[in-house]
Order: sequence, then C-alpha cells, then structure tokens
Amino acid sequence: MTPSDHPATLVLGGGLMGLAVAHQLARRGENVQVISRRRSEAAGFVAAGMLAPHAEGLSGPLLQLGQLSLGRVSSWVAQIEADSGLPCGLRTTGIVVPFRSEDERDQYPTAAFGEPLNRAQLLQELPGLAPSWTAGLLFAQDGQIDNRRQLMRALESACVDRGVHFQEGVEVLDLLRDQNSRLKGVRTCDSEGHETSLMCSTAVLCSGAWSGQLLPELPVFPVKGQMLSLQTPRGALRRVIFGPGTYLVPREDGLVVVGATSERDAGFSEGLTPQGQTTLKQGIAALLPEAIHWPPMERWWGFRPCTPDEGPLLGACAIQGLWLACGHHRNGVLMASATSELIADLASGGTPRSDLAALLPSFSWDRWL
Repeated sequence: MTPSDHPATLVLGGGLMGLAVAHQLARRGENVQVISRRRSEAAGFVAAGMLAPHAEGLSGPLLQLGQLSLGRVSSWVAQIEADSGLPCGLRTTGIVVPFRSEDERDQYPTAAFGEPLNRAQLLQELPGLAPSWTAGLLFAQDGQIDNRRQLMRALESACVDRGVHFQEGVEVLDLLRDQNSRLKGVRTCDSEGHETSLMCSTAVLCSGAWSGQLLPELPVFPVKGQMLSLQTPRGALRRVIFGPGTYLVPREDGLVVVGATSERDAGFSEGLTPQGQTTLKQGIAALLPEAIHWPPMERWWGFRPCTPDEGPLLGACAIQGLWLACGHHRNGVLMASATSELIADLASGGTPRSDLAALLPSFSWDRWL
C-alpha cells in the first residue's frame, strides 16, 4: 500500500511546527494533509531563530527538551536540506549573555554550561558593548537558524517533495468525535465561507497561539511580540547578544534581527505600536549603542503560543487520535526537531526514542489539573 492509499493524517496548522511534523510523518510513509488558515501569521515566520537552551536560562524538563532538540538540529536540518535542495541557514555562532556583575552571572540557571567572561573578554566577543555590562557567559554550543527567510521555505519544499498535501486558506472550526471521545474528523471553512467535514482518525494539533480555540481545555494563550531588523557591514557583529528583554541575532549576510517585545495583555491585536518600537530601540541602545545608527530594514510582529509554565503541550490528549504539538512559547524553533520526531513517531504508531518519551509526562496537557 502506498502512502497515498493510507487514510490521511491531518496536521492542523501550517506554521513551523506543523510543517516540521508533516515532514517527519511523510518521511515515515504516512499520507499527510496540512490544513492552514494563513501561514504568514505563524510564529515560525516571526521568531529570531535562536537555538538557545542555555542562553535562555532554561531549567528542569524544559532545559532537557531544549538540549535534546539542540543535539538533533544538525541531522534534522540535513534531512530538510536533502529533501528540499534548499539551505536552512543553520549557524553555530555561539551566544553571549551579558550581566551587570559577576555575582549575577554566576547565579544564572545555566551558568555551569557556559564560559565565564570578564569585561575585557566580553569586549573581545562583542566590541562596542555598553559599559554597564561587566561580566558575561559565552554559550558556544548555542546557535541560530534563519527561520524567517530560509528554514520555512525549505521545510515547505521538503514537505512537497515528500508528497504532503496542503489546504491553504482553510480554517478548522471544530473537532469531530464519537461518543467515546475518539477523533473522527474536523469541520473546516474555506475563504469563501464553504464548510466541509474531513474524516480522519489521526490528527496533530499544531495551531500555535490559536490551539486553545479548537480545544478550550488547553491553556494556550497569545503573547504578542514585535521585532525589527537592521543592516550592518558584514562581520560587524559576530556573536548573538542575548540581553534581558532584547536580543540581537546576526545573519551571515549582515542582517541583524532584533527582538522582541513580550506583550501578554495584547491578545490577538494585530499591528506594530509606537510603544513596542520604542521598547526595541531602548533595548538596542542599552546593549550596543552603535547599533542605533544601523539602518532599519524591516519591522514585523506575531503571537507566541504560551502556557502557564511556558512549556509545550506534547503527546496525547482527551480526544483519542488527536496528538498535541503546541504551546512552545519562545522556543518553537529550538524544539521543532525533537517535537517533530516525537510526535511523528507517536502519530504513526511508532515507538519514540526513550530520551524523548521520558519527558512526555512533564509536558502532558493535563499537568495543571
């Protein structure tokens, strides 16, 4: 039986996580359909693409998942690039976290994983760093990927190469289930208002910040973020700077991505705001004053899918046949490699690797009940 003869597995959401899961399912021989309302609004097009479990100062199971995913990124990217023939923009640039004192640096949750820097060493890594930063940590193992310009395009192409079908401009209105709470399909609506029921027994919920609208028992809510990019002479910034509330991520061609505001009360309000842009400029000035004079190139915004403990929702849920891969907050790009492997194994009836399977209880949908 060929993949096209199998009943389709529906992936609900065409952002980074949806594409990553769809690609891995297709690589396992599954017949996959991605249903996406408007992929341009997905967090994967918005994020800076940092691969930074250590620079982020994660702890507990979240750090473990981040580290496992970081260790898988190279092979994951190699699969995508092999299937798509396109580069993903993966770079192990290392990330520097600056601090105002050595004591503050030494108390950072992931300090043991980084190389401690004094002020002189900081300036060697980050010439022009503002004088208030007197200590730092270099996480050479952390890096970045150009999700906005390269990874998303490569993932889509890799999905097409593997036979994934796309329904674009289609919104999932409801999850259909039988009396035993088994998934039997979804009700959708296209851009012209036509409603359709698609039958299936397996689906993956990858709807980002909108996941809670389909399954209200999931505590997923949007955290709006505004960002911008600057153009610099190539090589002007070698390392990623991860400051409190602001980060600068240098791409290979001299573009620097700056983020990000964290607006928990904004809901799904669209658009840029003067306050948000001012916050970004103040953050740039506090970290690297000379960057204020670098010409701006682009400004954008999006919605992070957040949960009460900022950890993702992974695995099974109350509806049999529906798998969760949502709620990754600001670490979706980092955790896409591990999440897509884990969920594709589960949804295709396989056995996940033990290191990932051991973390499933920490990210279950009912951990707050």
